[in-house]
Amino acid sequence: MLYTIIMAAQDGSEGVIMAAEVSLEDSDICCENDGKGDEAGTEQTSQTDGENSSALVPNVSNGDDSDEGKEMVELKIIWNKNKYDLKIPLDGTGAKLKEKIHTLTGLPPAMQKVMYKGLLPEDKTLREIKVTNGAKIMVVGSTINDVLAVNTPKEVIQQEVKAEENKKEPLCRQKQHRKVLDKGKPEDIMPSVKGAKERLPTVPLSGMYNKSGGKVRLTFKLEQDQLWIGTKERTEKIPMGSIKNVVTEPIEGHEDYHMMAFQLGPTEASQYWVYWVPAQFVDAIKDTVLGKWQYF
Repeated sequence: MLYTIIMAAQDGSEGVIMAAEVSLEDSDICCENDGKGDEAGTEQTSQTDGENSSALVPNVSNGDDSDEGKEMVELKIIWNKNKYDLKIPLDGTGAKLKEKIHTLTGLPPAMQKVMYKGLLPEDKTLREIKVTNGAKIMVVGSTINDVLAVNTPKEVIQQEVKAEENKKEPLCRQKQHRKVLDKGKPEDIMPSVKGAKERLPTVPLSGMYNKSGGKVRLTFKLEQDQLWIGTKERTEKIPMGSIKNVVTEPIEGHEDYHMMAFQLGPTEASQYWVYWVPAQFVDAIKDTVLGKWQYF
């Protein structure tokens, strides 16, 4: 305080002396407060620091403390044949409910369809849509893993599985073929020679069955490059170049005879099946149809 007055006197300026006096008065006021200003400043600083701390620390909650004092509603969440109990504020929105469901099930909110008397809106509260205590909430949706695992329609998967099973099972045991084979060997079938290979006969191969159980004969018109498939009703003249493949398999218990399919189109559904083909002609038939003519 003395230091301030001396400096003002040396300067010789009245204005400065007055300023010094004002400063002195201000200092006296501060002194009269007995340090209250410091306490107030400290308190204000503490309040400011407290506010800043609240802003920096994230509001972490386990979902219970933040719901204290709020009107709650208990729900039954049903997803993927599983049931979950959930307690949530009645004034929570549909979006908030989806977040809770995500916590329970692992199903992302964006992949959820939440149903309560129709599709539940995200922007409305449960109170607004009149959700009652004990209400059942249906959830439809798939996790990301489920989506990645299932990229093919169910029907296609079932067909592929069935086709794979059919490949493992001998053809002659499959139901579609058993109904023909169970009729037994035709009485007028041509004789067979097991383990032998013969050239195609000059007469049609006859006495065999087709898939419907009717009699069928095969005539190989080499000069016309055609296979004639004849039944009682009609004769189909098929260019050999249009036959995609020939499938054969010995008949269990009668290995001297085969079942044989001519694939007339791009899929297995276009196969024409013939049963009780004499084994000695199988290789000659395949070679002739597929373009490998062999004359023994």
